[in-house]
Amino acid sequence: MTPIRALIADDQMMVRQGFAVLLNAEPGIEVVGQAVDGADAIDKVAELAPDIVLMDIRMPGLGGIEATRRITSSPATAKILVLTTFDLDEYVYEALRAGASGFLLKDASATELAQAVRVVAAGEALLAPNLTRRLIAEFSRLSETAPRSVAKGRTGHLTERETEVLSLIAQGLSNAEIAAHLVVAEQTVKTHVSRILVKQNLRDRTQAAIYAYETGLVRPGSA
Repeated sequence: MTPIRALIADDQMMVRQGFAVLLNAEPGIEVVGQAVDGADAIDKVAELAPDIVLMDIRMPGLGGIEATRRITSSPATAKILVLTTFDLDEYVYEALRAGASGFLLKDASATELAQAVRVVAAGEALLAPNLTRRLIAEFSRLSETAPRSVAKGRTGHLTERETEVLSLIAQGLSNAEIAAHLVVAEQTVKTHVSRILVKQNLRDRTQAAIYAYETGLVRPGSA
């Protein structure tokens, strides 16, 4: 089985090396490189083609959020897992808006870190539970001035069932939970999710969830 290729971007050498040791000790994960800042991360992604980038938010020069935005808008297919010590709403929201697929605090355990890498590399959404609550609160705040009629126009080419699945993704349900809710096979849900991502040009489930909120398909508090 091909290992998950990881790149670690952090301006602190001890943090980079610590994460590298932890991840290299995990089966199926290989750290292929390290970057000292956002600009270096962009270059290393182009050079090494990692599957996932562990991206620090605060770095000198080009920061993690802008680096994430540039990487996810490039031809690179690397997923971004944002790591930070700062449990602040603005960072959660902006990192995900920039294209990050997951968000984890640096005090996570080695097991949680490895699991996060596997989950994000597999295309699933990943948010620490306390950050999920903060993210929804941020959506709620921003939605006060958001248009209320945008959803139909932007999701109109999804089928009724795909729209329903997208709504459930935004509410945080897994494929298995969606399958149970809709009384269908889990493989059917996976097919719907894949079609949603292709039709709406979304990278993964995290971006699908954000899209559902920003188009007004799901309102904060409706979950």
